[in-house]
Amino acid sequence: MPPPAQRAPALARLFNLEPAETPAVLAGLLLFFLLFTGYFMLRPVRETMGVAGGVDNLQWLFTGTFLATLAALPLFGWLASRVPRHRIARWTYGFFVLNLLAFAAGLARWPDALWLARGFYIWLSVFNLMAVSLAWSVMADVFSSHQAKRLFALIAGGASLGGLAGPLLGALLVSPLGHAGLLLLSALLLTASAAAAGWLHHWRDRHPFQAGEQAESQAAANLARDRPLGGQPFTGAAGVLRSPYLLGIAIFVLLLSSVSTFLYFEQARLVAETFPDRNRQTQVFGLIDAVVQTLAILTQLFLTGRIAHRLGIGVLLTAIPLIIAAGFLWLAAAPVFAVFVVVMVVRRAGEYALVRPGREMLYTVLAPEEKYKGKNFIDTVVYRGGDALSGWLKRGLDLLAEQPALAMSAGAVLALLWAGTGWTLGRQQGRLEAPQPLLSGPTTTAALPGERP
Repeated sequence: MPPPAQRAPALARLFNLEPAETPAVLAGLLLFFLLFTGYFMLRPVRETMGVAGGVDNLQWLFTGTFLATLAALPLFGWLASRVPRHRIARWTYGFFVLNLLAFAAGLARWPDALWLARGFYIWLSVFNLMAVSLAWSVMADVFSSHQAKRLFALIAGGASLGGLAGPLLGALLVSPLGHAGLLLLSALLLTASAAAAGWLHHWRDRHPFQAGEQAESQAAANLARDRPLGGQPFTGAAGVLRSPYLLGIAIFVLLLSSVSTFLYFEQARLVAETFPDRNRQTQVFGLIDAVVQTLAILTQLFLTGRIAHRLGIGVLLTAIPLIIAAGFLWLAAAPVFAVFVVVMVVRRAGEYALVRPGREMLYTVLAPEEKYKGKNFIDTVVYRGGDALSGWLKRGLDLLAEQPALAMSAGAVLALLWAGTGWTLGRQQGRLEAPQPLLSGPTTTAALPGERP
């Protein structure tokens, strides 16, 4: 068996890592693993609550989520304007921890309250987008564009691992701990995730890019991390409207959320028809989650980074929308649960493994304020706005025709527009990308065969 000194380079080559990047990648994996484990422990419960409220009422929950997101935007903008950017994640996650503790107390006191269940559904939907968006903001701030192409898919594997561990832990612990106990455990995991985000900023300060490959010196960069971003709470929204590139990302996210919502409503309808028992529904949701995360992990570890590095971000952003367009047409012809499961698993696994890493790579060429404020606006308000609008559109199409085929055909058109937008953004990102930065010091390794040094 070769000694560790000989095994380490082989491991680095397998995952396309440079030795100095390994601690940061592990911290990023840990951040996403903890965050997604805590979220996915609670997600099946949220889905069951949504179905229990009536499939015909889901659009109201989506609208409530959108309004709650609008209320949260200025709060985050105010915080990001006044807190040093290396502390934004810790302060935001700390606020969410307090929310979880409050919900845990409420569920312990009123376990069957419908108003509390609906409130938790909306809160978890807002928390999911804001917490994940902020985690990716940290990644886009810490890693360069060229590093992101190699590393983001591997780091996203932590999210998929958490997506596997979360439902399993939830199923094992819900009986002894109850829903309130799961929320307390989730709060603990979120606290640890915030600590990992802080450590990543410290790593970046200790491992500067090579001199001359950034517009500002490392000393200036470190000083900038210690200062608030400044500006106003709504700077992110204004920045998106002023930037054609950010506006393109917003359109991409709007189409993504619309496609997802069409499938989500179809999921609720088919699951309610196929599995009347609520416990069985929760089991089905959990099984779908497990299959999705397993496929996503395998793709993230061995394919996504190499696809991005050799074929470009545009391929990551286009392949899945094209496949989903075909899937919608399949569902229009055969609207049954078995067909839906195939389409839904491909959509979610492909989004986690290809679309999400590619979408986050788009932000690496932007300024810090756009990475935090503009990105948060797109990932929350634009996404949830797309949810609300497409939810009412899907409901209207169902009432108009009472045939799933019409809504599925409309979904295919949206998916094709989504694919076209993704390809355009991939080309724009390539034009904005700076010369490839390398980590300073003697720790760099040779490039993989076929890759640029």
